Amino acid sequence: MPNTGANAYPGRYRWLGLLGSLALAAGALTAGARPAADTGPTLRASGGAGTALVFAGLAVLTAAWLLVGRPGEGQPPPGTRWLTTTLAWWAAPLLLVPPLFSRDAYSYLAQGAMLAHGLDVYKYGPADLGGPTAAQIPQVWQHTPAPYGPAFLLLARATAPLAEHPWAGTLLLRVAAVLAVAALAALLPVLARTLGTDPATALRLGALNPLVLLHLIGGAHNDAPALALLLGGLLAAARGRVLLAAALVTSAALVKAPAVLALPVVFALVAAAGRGRRNQLGTAARVLGAAAVTVLAVTAAAGTGYGWVAALTTSATGTSWSLSTSLGRFAAEVAGVGADGAVAAARLVGLALAAVAIALLARRVVRSEIEPMAALAAAFAALVVLGPAFRPWYALWAVLPAAFAVRTPGFRRGVELACAVLAFTLMPDGFSPDGAELVLAVGGFAIGAVAVLAAERGMPFRERQLAC
Repeated sequence: MPNTGANAYPGRYRWLGLLGSLALAAGALTAGARPAADTGPTLRASGGAGTALVFAGLAVLTAAWLLVGRPGEGQPPPGTRWLTTTLAWWAAPLLLVPPLFSRDAYSYLAQGAMLAHGLDVYKYGPADLGGPTAAQIPQVWQHTPAPYGPAFLLLARATAPLAEHPWAGTLLLRVAAVLAVAALAALLPVLARTLGTDPATALRLGALNPLVLLHLIGGAHNDAPALALLLGGLLAAARGRVLLAAALVTSAALVKAPAVLALPVVFALVAAAGRGRRNQLGTAARVLGAAAVTVLAVTAAAGTGYGWVAALTTSATGTSWSLSTSLGRFAAEVAGVGADGAVAAARLVGLALAAVAIALLARRVVRSEIEPMAALAAAFAALVVLGPAFRPWYALWAVLPAAFAVRTPGFRRGVELACAVLAFTLMPDGFSPDGAELVLAVGGFAIGAVAVLAAERGMPFRERQLAC
């Protein structure tokens, strides 16, 4: 008689995802964002077969994730323990590879070294540091200041002794990212139960997600600690602990500024928990007060000042892609005017539209006219879609709160499809591809797709027996 417990979910998808992750890691050794000592001044990876292997692994890993969310007839859905173990399996091969899909980790090392050398990272770029650390940074970012808050720069400064040793430095950053993802995996089911939503769905969308594996772990992005702090703050708010919630969410914003959008949600969750209904003005004052104290304390500890406020736009360059940027360039083509001015105007319009959408959502949250997590997901989505720059991992800011707002299979599938598509939008070294690399990427994807189809059709005899 088959075991129908949620933690006895068929293991073939776990093994399939592990195969994809191993292929991805093997390809990353030659096609990833390797140190300048391996790539030369162009910083371009040699690619070749490694590129095909990365995209084959991506196809297999993403398919395994999608299949995990669609158990066959008579199969129980996977439980949280099974999903957490699977996350560990899939993440393990990515721990020791070069950074994937971006060179941002090297920028973090440079910023930490700049702080250690007394340079103001909110005024100067890595070029002012010079040396082997700055040599890891693409030219487009050499003269741009850091857009991150003082909470992250405290972590970056801790990496300064390893800044000239890129393998060790990026490994330290990845350890921090892995710890943050582990925190996400622990917090997601707890918050889901607190909010009355399905913990397994939240865990699968919010932590097992390929974008988490590829970019938070593979890319060692600082979105990982920011999102972990954000989720911790939301859990504290749902339990009525207003001061802790505001402090954690503000700390997340002092890593990456978009987290500040969650402060109205803190107010709403505290009110829903029954702690702020009688004195809403007092609750709002406590949220704002705790946020202000956190900003002052963290900034004082970091010793970086408030230059990060003015540096928030440095994540967008003239070549950064976004919807508003594309519309601006299209308008410039039609009107026959300079692209720079049209792009700047389109970005301002996009930000204005996002601000209006966020303000309307915040108002509805405060008035209890919309579910707080759904509103937060929509607010982050508006900022990501209408903002001046877009990266695939930015989508996780909308996906995590959306994981608690999933009510219908159709909505869940839409989120899954968007994440799956975004998983394939960057080359493993983070640079734009040439024609040969595109051919290798498409070929690798095709190989991965064939492997998935073969694995599904060749289901082991033992599992066929259990399915009967």
